[in-house]
Amino acid sequence: MSDTSEARSPFQWGLYGGLGALVALWIALMVVSIRGVLVLIVVAMFLAVGLNPAVELLIRRGLRRPWAVLCVILGVLLVIAGFLVLLVPIISHQVTAIGDHLPHWFDELQRNDDVKRFDDKYDITTKVEDYVRQGTWAQKLFGGVVGVGLAILGALLNVFVVVVLTLYFLASLPTMKQAAYSLAPATRRERVSALGDRILGTIGGYVSGAFVVALCAGLSTLVFLFIVGLGSYAVALAMVVALLDVIPMIGATIGAVIVCAICFATDVRTGVVAVIFYIAYQQLENYVIYPKVMSRSVEIPGALTVIAALIGGTLLGVVGALLAIPTAASILLLVRQVFLPRQDAR
Repeated sequence: MSDTSEARSPFQWGLYGGLGALVALWIALMVVSIRGVLVLIVVAMFLAVGLNPAVELLIRRGLRRPWAVLCVILGVLLVIAGFLVLLVPIISHQVTAIGDHLPHWFDELQRNDDVKRFDDKYDITTKVEDYVRQGTWAQKLFGGVVGVGLAILGALLNVFVVVVLTLYFLASLPTMKQAAYSLAPATRRERVSALGDRILGTIGGYVSGAFVVALCAGLSTLVFLFIVGLGSYAVALAMVVALLDVIPMIGATIGAVIVCAICFATDVRTGVVAVIFYIAYQQLENYVIYPKVMSRSVEIPGALTVIAALIGGTLLGVVGALLAIPTAASILLLVRQVFLPRQDAR
């Protein structure tokens, strides 16, 4: 009997291994199917950790945590409400004005000798101008009027979910941390807690710093456009630059290209000035503003920043690129504090 059971053991191991592989595959498929929800949860967690330094600041000023969280939540809601009430109508009006002027800007481009020679060969500007004048590009992009409505509704729903989850995570962050730390063995719990707090501090510092850097980019664009006489589009374009500047590596460049293109379409000299301004500002941001803001939060080599952003962008698009740098910084912290000391001790 024992010989029979021993003869069957390879088959049993294979059966158990196959069942385990099937269960793992089923779990992986379930995770992929809810990837959108998981992304919203992760984004909300990062935002909550990013707002936590403001809560900690109020606590150090003498407020108890529930009141500090309430003040931060009210501040966030006031900012959102102010954005919707004050800026959205202005941005909507300026975006409409930009759309109305696009055909005129294309006409100006066609009068340029270099563009005219290129256009005579490929007939590009005429096709683009007709496409813009039709006004159906948004419908084609999202799949018709119904598609546009569903896309807008889905985006608003995602924003609402992220805001609600962010506020919930912010209120319950200490409890969540203690619950996570309690999973570690008692002998290592203090060490795990210290590393966890440092990782959360790194993530919070990066999120807060990214918004500060983006705010500087938006405000500088706003002032520049008013100075060069494009104040009628300044708020909308400044908002575009600020939002794109949050995206690592390419966001600031894309925002600068958009503004410079509109400046060139308005006036060639204004376009040249815009190119000079953004080249100078990019140097200021890369070598002064960004290092100054991030010096106390994210300590990560430049090459690793590029690699992390590329991997994150490939896996999860823009959201992945946004989350990649603090994630890489957290992993690097664990390597420095855990892995390397163990290797040195051997």
